[in-house]
Amino acid sequence: MARKALKLASWTGVALAASGFYLYSNKYLDPNDFGAVRVGRAVATTAVISYDYLTSLRSVPYGSEEYLQLRSKVHLRSARRLCELCCANRGTFIKVGQHLGALDYLLPEEYTSTLKVLHSQAPQSSMHEVRQVIREDLGKEIHDLFVSFDDTPLGAASLAQVHKAVLRDGRTVAVKVQHPKVQSQSSKDILLMEVLVLAVKQLFPEFEFMWLVDEAKKNLPLELDFRNEGRNAEKVAQMLKDFDFLKVPRIYWELSTKRVLLMEFVDGGQVNDRDYMERNKIDVNEISRHLGKMYSEMIFVNGFVHCDPHPGNVLVRKCPGTGKAEVVLLDHGLYQVLTDEFRLDYCRLWQSLIWTDMEKVKKYSQRLGAGDLYPLFACMLTARSWDSVNRGIGQAPVTATEDAEIRNNAANYLPQISQLLNHVPRQMLLLFKTNDLLRGIEAALGTRASASSFLNMSRCCIRALAAHKKKNSRSLFRRTQISFREAFNLWQINLHELILRVKALRLASWVLALLCRLLPTSY
Repeated sequence: MARKALKLASWTGVALAASGFYLYSNKYLDPNDFGAVRVGRAVATTAVISYDYLTSLRSVPYGSEEYLQLRSKVHLRSARRLCELCCANRGTFIKVGQHLGALDYLLPEEYTSTLKVLHSQAPQSSMHEVRQVIREDLGKEIHDLFVSFDDTPLGAASLAQVHKAVLRDGRTVAVKVQHPKVQSQSSKDILLMEVLVLAVKQLFPEFEFMWLVDEAKKNLPLELDFRNEGRNAEKVAQMLKDFDFLKVPRIYWELSTKRVLLMEFVDGGQVNDRDYMERNKIDVNEISRHLGKMYSEMIFVNGFVHCDPHPGNVLVRKCPGTGKAEVVLLDHGLYQVLTDEFRLDYCRLWQSLIWTDMEKVKKYSQRLGAGDLYPLFACMLTARSWDSVNRGIGQAPVTATEDAEIRNNAANYLPQISQLLNHVPRQMLLLFKTNDLLRGIEAALGTRASASSFLNMSRCCIRALAAHKKKNSRSLFRRTQISFREAFNLWQINLHELILRVKALRLASWVLALLCRLLPTSY
């Protein structure tokens, strides 16, 4: 019996050693892709983070200076562990980590600043894997389809990467290829996250992050089907065709599948790259206005919103034909479709915020699920302090002090923020992310909270509400009345904008005159 056991143990050892050597020597097999490894790593990271929060803050008086400093350190340690987990497990984990990193004014800064690196640390598939996906989906080898195909990707994201290539007919294209293992891993990863979030909720009942799992469960299958991305791109291009400053790359359907998407290649600099804009004589204020117009039109008028405007997905360039500044919108996998009821209430809420009608701010915040937390909801939506909301968000730009206050409050009110995110309509969640990404771009360009952006939003709100009223009115007289009212309100906004510009010019001339008097004249 002992001899048999020894023999079995010897053969088992040989088999394990051979398997280990095979895995080590085979560059196409990654131990990180095995379910047991991924689950074990996620469970261990969650356990360590939970234990850190439970034990580190237990002996310190809540709310004291020492507590706040220690909490910040725990946040930072936990954020780094979470980031390491996302980088190791890749795919869905990186996608969710990127989502969290975009919530600048809703989560503690330690988390958002740490998780932001995931936008630039997404994994790359090998050329062997890229060739395999193209062969399986298009039925041909790369050299049969393309004259040239760059091995180094232009960019890699959590779900796919993009290569520059030239077709046989001479067209230069961008080829988006899905990472081969993402499809099979995504559903298991989401289930794992759901179990872990439920477990954490047992330890910390005040933190409700099931909204994050629900969003991933709903959106990931859509993002993993590149045909859906192609349809979204064509829809938004048609929807915003009157905006001559917007460029959406054309889709080449004859060579596009669920995992491969061929697009017109469009070059440009990232929207937050001020140096690129200065070199190419592109006005940052003009780009900021273009972004505001685009997104106001998408959100308030059409209810079809591109929800991933991080700098890698928004490029700027001088249009080759006209020489005018142009915004290039990429990555159309993640869109939010707003219901009419939600969209119109959202319009009314923003109008109330812009024109400082606090009774209506409360009314429409509560209609959107904020309840008694409507002041916090308004602050989350605008990324302004409650004092600024009461004074008027268009009255003064954001100061560094106010920005710091908002970020600190994200840590102090984290339980209430997570409660709000769990109770507002699901449509609101991606809008929060979109708002924060756009604010990040505006901050990088130095154009945040300019009066013109609020005026553009107000124009779109007026048009959207007027269109709704006309649609539901059967009387020609009533529709005409609504049209006149709409025209008058838009005229008022144009007049207000003109007055602001005149004041700015007058102020500039006063400053110039003062400088001329103060500075000595050289002869």
